[in-house]
Amino acid sequence: MNVPSLPTSAAEPVSADGVIAAGAYVDGRRVANIAISEASSWRAKPGHVVWIGLHEPDMALLGAVQKQFDLHELAIEDANHAHQRPKIEQYGEALFIVARTAQLLEGRIAFGETHIFIGDGYLVTVRHGASTSYTAVRERCESCPRALARGEDYILYAILDFIVDNYSPVLESIHEEVEEIEDYVLSHAITKAQIERLYMLRRDLLRLRNAIGPLVEVCRRLEHDELSMVRPAMQTLFRDVTDHVRNIQERIDSMREVLAFAFEASLLVGQAQETAVSKKLASWLAIIAIPTALAGIYGMNFKHMPELDWEYGYYMLLGVMLISCGALYWRFRHVGWL
Repeated sequence: MNVPSLPTSAAEPVSADGVIAAGAYVDGRRVANIAISEASSWRAKPGHVVWIGLHEPDMALLGAVQKQFDLHELAIEDANHAHQRPKIEQYGEALFIVARTAQLLEGRIAFGETHIFIGDGYLVTVRHGASTSYTAVRERCESCPRALARGEDYILYAILDFIVDNYSPVLESIHEEVEEIEDYVLSHAITKAQIERLYMLRRDLLRLRNAIGPLVEVCRRLEHDELSMVRPAMQTLFRDVTDHVRNIQERIDSMREVLAFAFEASLLVGQAQETAVSKKLASWLAIIAIPTALAGIYGMNFKHMPELDWEYGYYMLLGVMLISCGALYWRFRHVGWL
């Protein structure tokens, strides 16, 4: 059945109750914008798929969604608390998936969560915290009805792929800063503020790795397990998401190693500069020690001392001082201390 799609706006605003978008699709085309209370009746129609997007909904809205799709109360409870580890759980004929999202805000990585309910004829996303709107995913899918017609498991793939893709801008921004730090520390001793920044970047990258690591297991199950809501033809696509996640992990590990090297290099540069200063101080102290010693000796008030009555004794003493200091200065310059 070919039904013309309804027009959608470029930016779908969040309604007062937390609903971003709710639509019913047939053959990859949106046939209606629906209310939550109508979701179950649209889903029951043959060939229809209901796709609902929520943003930080309250418990009342989650309860309404639960009623429409007969969702498990434990999954609803998890979706109401945005502090879940990435995971995939099966409740009867439905799947509950948690994925972590990330954005770079004011130089720090901010994390959010997306909770996904998927079953026969429906998919519901619940976003919490820092996350890019999935309006772009919906528009891209609607622009290609043939792909969207594959069903709710294709929508799941599109969302997971979008989440993983959005890790890349975060890593690109951090990578640029890491390269600048790496170039700087090879020629300068870094400040305390820069050392703190190095530490925060390494910690944020570790948090990001811990956040996306479990997605490998999530995609592995979607790829290999016999899940009724994931068709065999879609498993290859989830394998692609798995490969993408592993690539992100490798990039994170690489940047963390570079940051560790930058920190160690900064310490070595600082130590080298301190050593150079110590050598200079030691050299000048050695040079100053000779005139100080001679002046100290001949400054003593003894009546009988050699050369005190010699006509050229004063000039000889100055000459000895100058020659000795000059010889030491030349020697220290020759060995690179001055």
